[in-house]
Amino acid sequence: MHVVLLYVSSIAPAGYKQDGRSRQLAEFQALTMAPSSSAKQLIAVAGAAFLLATAVAFLLAAESCRPQPVHLRLYMHDVMRGPGTTAIHLIHGVGPPHDVERGAYFGDMAAIDDVVTEEPDAGARAVGRAQGTYMLASQHEEVLAVAVTVALTAGTYSGSTFSVAGRIGVYDDKAEAAVVGGTRRLRRAAGYLTWRMVELVVSEGYVMVELDVHMSVPPVSAAGGNWWSSLLRSIN
Repeated sequence: MHVVLLYVSSIAPAGYKQDGRSRQLAEFQALTMAPSSSAKQLIAVAGAAFLLATAVAFLLAAESCRPQPVHLRLYMHDVMRGPGTTAIHLIHGVGPPHDVERGAYFGDMAAIDDVVTEEPDAGARAVGRAQGTYMLASQHEEVLAVAVTVALTAGTYSGSTFSVAGRIGVYDDKAEAAVVGGTRRLRRAAGYLTWRMVELVVSEGYVMVELDVHMSVPPVSAAGGNWWSSLLRSIN
């Protein structure tokens, strides 16, 4: 019946007088076809809330994608003789005598597997090992070419490594080398460190070196995924 009334009202000529039932039906149709002002406000508020939530999610995702700074202060213990030796010559005396360093030769190279601690004390708890090589790379200066990976075995980054490469002045107050990579929680690490000799005991063949490490790690290296997965995580 309602369908018939709607059809009749739609084709009624001008001046045609509707009865009460038809007018009620027309008014109901008008109400249902046009949203009320309160409904419009609700839709507007819902739309604004969605846009705000999306913007916040993108901001959180962008923040979470920023590189995370990492600062470590470590001490490397180089022992060149005795039962606890951690450094040995791979090449010695092949090149010409060094101009400055007595008993050394250009191209001398050592392999190291040094204990690393967080305190400037050889007896402190070990938190890792520094493993790699260094070579006397200058004929006229006391300069080493260093390639070392620090493998951490304790603390926040236990199981992770970072790698160092650079030119180190042996007696420089604060020589710099580059952090060129890492693994696990330090994957894709980048930055620098200062390398400073803090103790030298020639008679024991012992050297302690301070490594003041400043690097940053992309979040993707720690959590996996990319900016899109970070966005989804922030929304959820």
